Amino acid sequence: MSDPRLRLGVDIGGTFTDLVLSDPASGALWNGKVLTTPADPSEGVLAGIDEVTRLAGVAPQAIAQVIHGTTLVANAIIERKGVRTGFVTTAGFRDLLVMAREWRWDIYDLNITLAAPLVPRSRSVEVTERLGPDGAVLIPFDPGSAEEAVQRLAAMGVEAVAVTFLHAFRNPAHERAMAEVIARHLSDVEVSLSSEVAPALGEYERATTTVANAYVQPVFRRYLARLAEGLRALGVRSELLLMQSDGGTIHQGAAMRYPVRLVQSGPAGGAQATALAGAAIGAHDVLAFDMGGTTAKACLIADGEPSRTSVFEVARIARFRPGSGLPLLVPAIDMIEIGAGGGSIARVNALGVIEVGPDSAGADPGPACYGRGGTQPTVTDADLLLGHLDAGSFLGGTMRLDRAAAEAAIRRAIAEPLGLSVIDAALGIRAIVDESMAQAAAIHAIEKGVRVADYAMVAIGGAGPVHACDVARRLGMRRVICPAGAGVASAFGFLASPVAFAAARSHIIPLAAVSADEAAVLLDALADEALCHLAGTGVDHSAAGLDRLAELRYRGQGHAIEVALPDPRAGDWHGRTQAAFEARYRTLYDRIEPRGEIEIVTWRVVARGPRPQMRMSAAVTSDGEAVKGVRAVFCANARRFRDATVYDRYRLAPGRLIVGPAVVEERESTAVIPEGATASTDAAGHLVIRLAEADGGGMT
Repeated sequence: MSDPRLRLGVDIGGTFTDLVLSDPASGALWNGKVLTTPADPSEGVLAGIDEVTRLAGVAPQAIAQVIHGTTLVANAIIERKGVRTGFVTTAGFRDLLVMAREWRWDIYDLNITLAAPLVPRSRSVEVTERLGPDGAVLIPFDPGSAEEAVQRLAAMGVEAVAVTFLHAFRNPAHERAMAEVIARHLSDVEVSLSSEVAPALGEYERATTTVANAYVQPVFRRYLARLAEGLRALGVRSELLLMQSDGGTIHQGAAMRYPVRLVQSGPAGGAQATALAGAAIGAHDVLAFDMGGTTAKACLIADGEPSRTSVFEVARIARFRPGSGLPLLVPAIDMIEIGAGGGSIARVNALGVIEVGPDSAGADPGPACYGRGGTQPTVTDADLLLGHLDAGSFLGGTMRLDRAAAEAAIRRAIAEPLGLSVIDAALGIRAIVDESMAQAAAIHAIEKGVRVADYAMVAIGGAGPVHACDVARRLGMRRVICPAGAGVASAFGFLASPVAFAAARSHIIPLAAVSADEAAVLLDALADEALCHLAGTGVDHSAAGLDRLAELRYRGQGHAIEVALPDPRAGDWHGRTQAAFEARYRTLYDRIEPRGEIEIVTWRVVARGPRPQMRMSAAVTSDGEAVKGVRAVFCANARRFRDATVYDRYRLAPGRLIVGPAVVEERESTAVIPEGATASTDAAGHLVIRLAEADGGGMT
């Protein structure tokens, strides 16, 4: 193949690295799944490329575009493995990162642990300057003070510097002057300015976002350099596109400038794939359930679009407690995450009950059944003993699981300490994980003001289809969709995501005080900024779409909600903007303030390229019988093992009825269909499971 034409999506997870190779001309897809290599994730990517190109029968040189998502940024922050970073701020605000919001995320915990800043106070320096809330200069920038601050940072041996001056989002002049001073004396140091990284209201949130960007930037740049070198060695000449947390892709140059925007890149790809899978069968309101090897995520998709947020919190001390982590002002798909993946470790806690996660066995050593030296029991070990996974067909039979090792791990750590049988211990692990995920999804739905039982569930991730029906029953849901290639759905989602970049700036002003012409000027400036970041992606500006958004609130409130803005040039801009805000406010809170003054806090424009036309499908063959055999599977509703028919997904003819208990296996995942449920596949190979009415847990 002389002319490169294939597109490759690559998702690096905590346990597996997933790959999807696409031929846009024919619509053909080839999937790959290899163990992640934590010491150097690029090694796993290159091994996966070798596997998936051999499967497709092409050379790596045939790849024209690589779209990549990674947990590297999130892991560097969570594990505190970034670089030695310095923090520069306005004189008098040195303690900004340490003081945070001065909130206690649990007012009843007398021994509360607060999230430690990524930069300690000892590496925080002050510069004489001061801007007012409107951006006016109150104290001029002092070059001498800046020179002294840089000398102190140089003596500390910093590799990156984050600059956050007071109110710099209204006037970036002082931060830019500081960057020039740093460049003169520390030319090899990465510099992040808050006026570029997060030009939004909230000094603390803006500072933590800028610090996080600087903290991971050198690590991310070195990783991309290694990966690019490896790709060139394989003959892949294309530049990388990277998946952002909000579901859009961006050129590697912009990604290296703003790596903090990639903190949730993998899950964002999964949400995009879920929206496509739901739309393919006519389900536009779905709950995305993404369970991989390390974590599980839930995301609501209404009318075909995932909900989004402008603030994301990372490295929480308590996973369900807002304020216990580090807030990041980055556009992201709004989802809830729990430490419950296939590799999550189970133990008996101090209260004598089973506890699962949030720590994971990961890829090295992995669950005990992987046979790679792991000795601690995990969710995957429990699924194997309960018959939900098969030792001989895991990853299409290329990776045999060790049942004896799984049994020994669960017996030693769970069964014997609690006086249980090994099967009861495995069932306890499974029940705790499923209930935790159901509770998390229910909380997420309640916060969004929706009744989750009215939604369909789309299960993705290697472990998602294994657990989906049990989680759905606890939520009172009646339909579960397991798309073709569910185990590599995030990588597919990268290929299906448009190139996009969001530009934002805080400018607080009453809605009634801003004219439509002023709004147009402000939004046009943001549009130009967003379009500039599409450079290098191949998207022509004339073909890009623009989403105009704003965060609004009633005056006096501390939080704002995002709404889509009408075109300021289309007439009655104020009335239509007010109507959009009140409709959204009523959905969330079931009321409005008839006499409340509405103000705009932050303005945002998202520039998007055309969405690639992709379709998730399975390579169905009519050769051979779809039934692979029968094996004993533990059925929770029957409280005992039952014989379940095992099907080969690739041989399932569209429309064939499957009656539970049953198991449908494909290379990247396994779908478990409970007793009393039925299932069938559509023309694209999506498995649609219908749960019996009596199965519902009634949870909303």
